[in-house]
Amino acid sequence: MENRVVTKAAKSSTIATMIRHRDLAIRLAAALLVCLLSACAPQRILPKETGAFFSTGSATEVFTAGYSGISEKYIDRISLAVIALEGMRGLGTIDPGLVVSRRGNTIILTDNDRVVARFPAPLDNDAQKWAALTVEISTAGGMASKQLRAASNETLYEAVFDGMLSNLDVFSRYAGVEEARKNRAKRAGFGGIGIRFKLKRGEFRVTFVMPNTPAARAGIKKGDIITYVGQVPVKGLRASEVGAQLRGPIGSRVTVTVRRLGQAGPLTFETERAHIVGVTVTLSERNGIVFLKVSGFNKNTARSMAKKLKKAKKMLGAKIKGLVLDLRGNPGGLLKQSIRVADLFLAQGQIIKTRGRHPDSIKHYEASDPDLVTGVPLVVLVDGKSASAAEIVAAALQDRGRAVVIGTSSFGKGTVQTVIRLPNGGEITLTWSRLIAPSGYALHGLGVMPAICTSGANGGQLELIDQALMARMKTSTLMEAWRKADLKNESQRKGLRASCPAEPRKKSVEVEVASRLISNRSLYNRALSLTSAVDAARH
Repeated sequence: MENRVVTKAAKSSTIATMIRHRDLAIRLAAALLVCLLSACAPQRILPKETGAFFSTGSATEVFTAGYSGISEKYIDRISLAVIALEGMRGLGTIDPGLVVSRRGNTIILTDNDRVVARFPAPLDNDAQKWAALTVEISTAGGMASKQLRAASNETLYEAVFDGMLSNLDVFSRYAGVEEARKNRAKRAGFGGIGIRFKLKRGEFRVTFVMPNTPAARAGIKKGDIITYVGQVPVKGLRASEVGAQLRGPIGSRVTVTVRRLGQAGPLTFETERAHIVGVTVTLSERNGIVFLKVSGFNKNTARSMAKKLKKAKKMLGAKIKGLVLDLRGNPGGLLKQSIRVADLFLAQGQIIKTRGRHPDSIKHYEASDPDLVTGVPLVVLVDGKSASAAEIVAAALQDRGRAVVIGTSSFGKGTVQTVIRLPNGGEITLTWSRLIAPSGYALHGLGVMPAICTSGANGGQLELIDQALMARMKTSTLMEAWRKADLKNESQRKGLRASCPAEPRKKSVEVEVASRLISNRSLYNRALSLTSAVDAARH
């Protein structure tokens, strides 16, 4: 009887085990079927942000802003799906084994030829869904790749945005949080004390103290050697690290300790940081000729230029023989500042036009203020590094018959960029329009042609002037071809530029030629007529 009871219990246990195994098998089969139907796609719920993955909300928001901004504002129409796919392929810069491809309506992620995940492709114009897919692809890639898993969020953003922008043009780019902060400081200013310094033989020597800044008011002088910022010794630091110590929130206080020649001990200055906008215009004068060197175009450039012109008029009065606007090496800057600078020398007429795909990119800019130095000869110096805003000024003054341009072909950066601020604090600088000179030619890939070319010249200003005037017909024909150049014909544009090759110029030849022209009004007027297009610009 006892043995029988044991046997029944054993049978019951066996049956129960078989049932559990059957249920488990059914569940596994069901899971496998679901996996096959979904191509084993990873879950769409991302892990909490740990520094190794994107957080769902913030990353989707950042990518949505980037994708929608690019598809809406880029100068040429481009598919949002193409933008996003190129962005996801950018993950390959972190781990080359990761490849994103599209097959029909399926986006496939592989790791060294092994399929990691498949996802359905969103509609081509749905920025938010493409952004969400980018997050999912990144997360799936992070699960497969140690390199991607170890990458910071900023590294991932950089990889994706660089991937999508690299196929557009060289001027469209992504800047991370820190770089974007520096870019904004260049454009609009920053919290600082108003000095420039240079590392020389292991010491940080003050090279310039901006007037009317905290440093100037505190008594810091050119030549002082910085030894401490606050309690931090600067010896052994990089220049960028010293700069970071000096900068800070506007209104915050900072102590700077210096060593000064002739002083027995260190000098300590405590001052309050202020809004600093870099100096871009410097003034000098020689024999009645005023030289205005412009290093860039920030928010204060036009105002500073106007002040310098008024100072020159007050200083010299009727003795001003002429002005030399030196734009050599000027990389450009803010569009509206270049327009205001050109407007200081023009009483009427067109300054520049912009043309793009977005309605807001189509603009006509006209001179509206009086010429501050009416009747005074004006020469503009350019070289192969004069770009963007510098080219706007040179082209406008040349086409309007207001200035003689001397130097080499300018850089040829004839596009305008708009800045898209992203939720993560980074920014996308995006090309959205082309610059059209008053005479009708597109500056991009062509630049500004000088009336007197100094390419390769090391001296002989008289010869350069004579050559330009003797070759009047050749110059006129070349200028006509320049202004009619086909925007899409790159070989034609390169050929035109080769007539006066672009070069960086730091020599005094251009200054000497400019001085010679200004001193001889007859020569100046003849040179002025070589390339001006006043009649063309009126139509």
